[in-house]
Amino acid sequence: MTTRIRFLGTAAFEVVGPRQRILFDPFLTGSSTAPCGPDDLETPDVILVSHPPIDHLGDTAEIAIRTGAPVVCGADSRELLMERGVPAAQIRHTIWGIKIQIGDLLIRPVQCQHWSGTMLKDGSRVPGFPVSFIVETEPGVRVYHSGDTAVFGDMRFIGELHRPTVGLMGCSQPYDLLPGLYDGAGQVVTGEMDPEEAAIAAELLGVRYAIASHFDASGPADADVARFLAAVTERDTTGVRVPLALEPDQVLVIDGDVHHLEGPHR
Repeated sequence: MTTRIRFLGTAAFEVVGPRQRILFDPFLTGSSTAPCGPDDLETPDVILVSHPPIDHLGDTAEIAIRTGAPVVCGADSRELLMERGVPAAQIRHTIWGIKIQIGDLLIRPVQCQHWSGTMLKDGSRVPGFPVSFIVETEPGVRVYHSGDTAVFGDMRFIGELHRPTVGLMGCSQPYDLLPGLYDGAGQVVTGEMDPEEAAIAAELLGVRYAIASHFDASGPADADVARFLAAVTERDTTGVRVPLALEPDQVLVIDGDVHHLEGPHR
């Protein structure tokens, strides 16, 4: 059996196991790094959305309407998706700890230290809770998607409880979106986790593969990713952790205890 993890840019990943195709945070339209558009994806078995901002919710509504795929997300994302035409029966909202079964796949929402909420067209505000996810694609392969979490000490407990083996770790920012998203005083200088913090999070979780996430094609992001890769090795107490930064459309193939990369590379 194998699990294939394809990077779709920013924090979007397509994870294909022996029985399921899982889509995380599918921000494609408007992304500077997406290798494809929403109409190019095969039908997923489920779409997992960490929270509503464009670089995470992205093209979820379009993909869900076209394919009929179920969506698991927070309550605020659910309201926004229904406003955009996704049937309520197609969406399951959840929060940390409330596990969801979709077909053969058990979805584990876990704590995410961030903010969440959205505004609907009528001006009403919908509060919510951001989510990180853990899914098991096959025995021995559990994928953690960080969403937009900051590092926090109970990641160690999440690691002990759920035993993730792959971490899709936010270590930077999609800097090309920052001017519109973060207007105000001062200057945003890191993402929710900077590279060192993301490496510490990988250590707390105990993952075997630490994969860079939440970045675009800009110079600052390249520097962050390079720092993350180095910090993962520096913080690794296991001696076996594999730091990776996938190119858009590149695929990590995990086959038992071995792995290899397929697709474009520099």
